[in-house]
Amino acid sequence: MSIDRETFERSSEEELEELSSVDRVLGFLATNDDRAFKARTIAREIELDVGAVSTALTRLKSRGLVEHKGTYWAVTSDERRLTSHEGYARATALFNEQFGEEDREEWKEHAPDEPHPSVADEDQ
Repeated sequence: MSIDRETFERSSEEELEELSSVDRVLGFLATNDDRAFKARTIAREIELDVGAVSTALTRLKSRGLVEHKGTYWAVTSDERRLTSHEGYARATALFNEQFGEEDREEWKEHAPDEPHPSVADEDQ
């Protein structure tokens, strides 16, 4: 994972500590909370080994932060549980700092109704 030079210059060492694989997986699923993914797709998207992603998903499930059905994984719909997770808050703050806060409603207005064919084909 890379960051821009401006973020590098203005951030403290603590802020730049790499997120754990658990935090990266949770951050990805939370960002895509309207979808469920296979572990290998998550691994590809966040550039982690599939084994590390699978371990992270198991840990997140034991904490009630993700849901699992068949071969698919999704973030919990329990917002209170999710926001109380320390790693989620850290990941969200870091991503907001780097990319700005997301306006979910504005994003949904411009989102396509169907997933991109490359995503739909791969996850079937």
